[in-house]
Amino acid sequence: MATDRLDDGRHLELDASGSATHLVSRRAAWGVFALGFALALTDFIDRQIIVSTFPFLKRSWGLSDTQLGALVSVVSVTVAVGALPLAHLADRWSRVKSIAVMGALWSMAALGCACSGGYGQLVAARAALGIGEAGYGPACGALLAGLFPQRLRATVVGALQAAGPLGAVLGVLLGGLMVDQLGWRTTLAAFALPGLLLALLFLRVRDYRVAGTGPALDPAPARRATRRAVLAELIRTRTAVAAYLGGAMQLVVVSTLYTWLPSYLNRSYGYQVAKSGAVAAVVIASGAAGTVVLGYLADRAGATRARNKLVVPALFALVTLGLLTTAFGLIPPGPPQLCLVVAGGFTVTAAVGPVPAVVIDVVKPQVRATALGMVTLVQNLFGLAVGPLLTGLLSDACGLPTALALMPLFCVGAAATFWYASRTYEQDLRADPDATAPAIAP
Repeated sequence: MATDRLDDGRHLELDASGSATHLVSRRAAWGVFALGFALALTDFIDRQIIVSTFPFLKRSWGLSDTQLGALVSVVSVTVAVGALPLAHLADRWSRVKSIAVMGALWSMAALGCACSGGYGQLVAARAALGIGEAGYGPACGALLAGLFPQRLRATVVGALQAAGPLGAVLGVLLGGLMVDQLGWRTTLAAFALPGLLLALLFLRVRDYRVAGTGPALDPAPARRATRRAVLAELIRTRTAVAAYLGGAMQLVVVSTLYTWLPSYLNRSYGYQVAKSGAVAAVVIASGAAGTVVLGYLADRAGATRARNKLVVPALFALVTLGLLTTAFGLIPPGPPQLCLVVAGGFTVTAAVGPVPAVVIDVVKPQVRATALGMVTLVQNLFGLAVGPLLTGLLSDACGLPTALALMPLFCVGAAATFWYASRTYEQDLRADPDATAPAIAP
């Protein structure tokens, strides 16, 4: 049995998985979740709202689709670069303080986007926004992982991750409504102040950190871990490595759909920016619902047999391939196409909750934030950064409809990788980490 120490000195027991059995009350735990969700929501609004300004930036600055896609991809690149070191810092320093600092950073970067004097400055400001996000997700995920039991992890982490598609919904919807009336600069700055206020509120949350462990875990806290031992732990299991890669391939498709659907609706349907944003928001809202519903389904299926937690996203990756490739490749613009796109938007997020939950399950509690940082690194660098830019390149070469029909092919790789991970997951859950991994020690 492990012991966690709160900042006020209280000691609490952890179960064998490292989850708190009574760290805080249920009400307090869900209160922290609500605050974390609200802050994550402002982040993804700031991240996604720029897609509503694409038609204005294209006209004003003469940008190509590749350049527009890069404005989204650069955020993912800087998230990937900063994820691991900032997540490790959260494990060593303070998860709560890390969350507050990162939230303040991306809010100030959002203001910088609004003040940009040219394309280069806008790219730089968007990169800074990504640095703020890089440290937030892993720290908040690790904080919540200690407040909720293992049986709820995929549900809670998936619900937190749902702030991504929901923030994207609000970003394209509100952005589409605001940009015509207020201009693109005011639109990009609109949510900076709410994000800053929520970040400061997080300083009132009581922090905790792993202060010691029982016989199944190394007694040294993560803040004293060597980099080599931590990295070895992050890639120790085949399940974790496969989950990193499978989640990245699925997010190539997610980022493609969320970034380029408003522009597709504007060009192929002749919709105005506000209407394109509203229709795209319906698709992204479907993805938010899919994140929660399918994450819960994976948890329920995993309760029957653990490997099913990965079989579920594997199957839905193939369903997504069929829906989106048919929609963009075989059906002309119209209501039937939109129905398929909405359905594909629901299934495309099936892996968002299970992937980080599975990774948390197979690493030591001392490096949970760092493990989520690795998830963030791989998924952003090889997933979210790839989709918008590659789609822009394909669009410039062969048109946006063809690009959107080809990109769902990444679902094949995602399904195969999740299926492989499902075959190793149960064995990695049963394995004693200390028997196969280097000790995480000073």
